[in-house]
Amino acid sequence: MTPGGPPGGPSLRDTAKPGPWDLVLTPTHLRFAGLRFPCTIGRGGLTSTKREGDGATPRGVHAIVGAYYRPDRMTRPVAWAQPIGPRDLWSDDPRDPAYNTHVTAPHPFGHESLRRADPMYDLVLVADWNWPDAVPGKGSAIFIHQWRGPGRPTAGCVALRRDHLRAITARLKTYSRLVIA
Repeated sequence: MTPGGPPGGPSLRDTAKPGPWDLVLTPTHLRFAGLRFPCTIGRGGLTSTKREGDGATPRGVHAIVGAYYRPDRMTRPVAWAQPIGPRDLWSDDPRDPAYNTHVTAPHPFGHESLRRADPMYDLVLVADWNWPDAVPGKGSAIFIHQWRGPGRPTAGCVALRRDHLRAITARLKTYSRLVIA
């Protein structure tokens, strides 16, 4: 499984002004399609100098390059979403040649399981932070996923209520971006 993003072509990553179909992080919420969604970010706040393990959410304009979902817990949210199986992992080890990519178990380097016991990764949107040509140590796995609850930070991702995440995923466009100023 390789993230592929919404079908239909590349995102408009270099367009400066956020549009209505971009996911725009503000100090109080995530704005998308004219609606506001409460969200949480990394425990390290926002950063322009992201490093592996710093718990910060990276500033920038990030394309949405893929989606993963748990088929044992929900129906496929969009046609381009990839199912998460028991062996699906994400490499977070800067020593790994496959750093910041989807890998499968067994995997000899450090990684995070995409198939979690909790519901946090039942639906995951993948941002193109440090992807596909990852710089070791610059940070991995910047996802948009389900939150643990209001005000409970992530390890660097953006997190939303489950119903909000599903609604956003269903309405994403090929040119939708995650904009973090």
